[in-house]
Amino acid sequence: MARTSSGGRVTGKASGRRPPLTRGRKAASEKRANASSANGREEPLVVFFDDIRLVRDLLGDYDANLAVLEDRLGIQAVVNGNVVSLRGPEQSRETARSVLEQLYGRLAQGEMIGVGEVVGAIRHARTPAQVAEVAEADAKDAKLPAAQQIRTRKRLITARTPAQSAYLSALQAHDLVFATGPAGTGKTYLAVAFAAACMESGKCDRLILSRPAVEAGERLGFLPGDMREKVDPYLRPLYDALYDVLAPERVERGLATGMIEIAPLAFMRGRTLSHAMIILDEAQNTTSMQMKMFLTRIGEGSKMIVTGDPTQIDLPAGKDSGLLEAVAILEGIEDIAHIAFTGRDVVRRELVGKIVDAYEAAPKQGERHG
Repeated sequence: MARTSSGGRVTGKASGRRPPLTRGRKAASEKRANASSANGREEPLVVFFDDIRLVRDLLGDYDANLAVLEDRLGIQAVVNGNVVSLRGPEQSRETARSVLEQLYGRLAQGEMIGVGEVVGAIRHARTPAQVAEVAEADAKDAKLPAAQQIRTRKRLITARTPAQSAYLSALQAHDLVFATGPAGTGKTYLAVAFAAACMESGKCDRLILSRPAVEAGERLGFLPGDMREKVDPYLRPLYDALYDVLAPERVERGLATGMIEIAPLAFMRGRTLSHAMIILDEAQNTTSMQMKMFLTRIGEGSKMIVTGDPTQIDLPAGKDSGLLEAVAILEGIEDIAHIAFTGRDVVRRELVGKIVDAYEAAPKQGERHG
């Protein structure tokens, strides 16, 4: 485990020896330069690590992970072997120390660390004061949950935002969870990963994944093949998530034996789904009647996860989405939870978050034309 000190052995001070180099990063940004000049006479916060091999993975290729830490927190980091010295505002240094220690611990457990994991750790490690600066309007983030994790035999998945951690906690505690929000926030991926982990650990007997077979503004016409071949294009994102969290042979065996079932929403009517993990993806494309039908399929020993983006509804004109209606009607019922993601929770890549924010800020079509 990492050890920290705010004094004692300090690297990078003037002496007869050659000072350590800040390795492989771009020139310090203006934010870091200001922080350095403002704190030039202060003692750096020094973080010691035991395993130099893990330190190399912690820093990333060409110190890419450390560069993200510097840029996001406005600090300056100097590396000397297994020691990292942090300069900058005290609160930012403490956050950087917390992030480095957390990531080092995850590396020691065998997890792979990249830029995405660094950004996620920063989001979780921010203090309430820093969160208030980033999102003054969102008081619910004032108390950040610890980063939750899902482990399957293939990989260990760690939540990258406080909302994702709240989502995973809700999945553990409730039998029915709604997850709404923009694309790229991990709603479907985390749901599939959680369900796969439950199946591997014996907490459920089956995994049932469903989607409405609705085209995204296109008319594809006649599709050749048997029923599975006709509906597979609509369900492909669910297959992608499954193969990412489970070994391919495990997925194929599950599909062949019926332990894993991927089916259109239309095939759910009349069924009772017991001792299963049930996921409905793209739920914004369900009608009110379809949503009620699906929600009432849940049987004994089952959990149900419903995900969707209310801003991307592909239903024909005149048909209302059943997703937000269900969330509103079922609010307050025990054992039902709703996690609402926002543009700040986008983890696919930063550009996606910017696109989501731009669309949310733009006036609606009706507003633009009077």
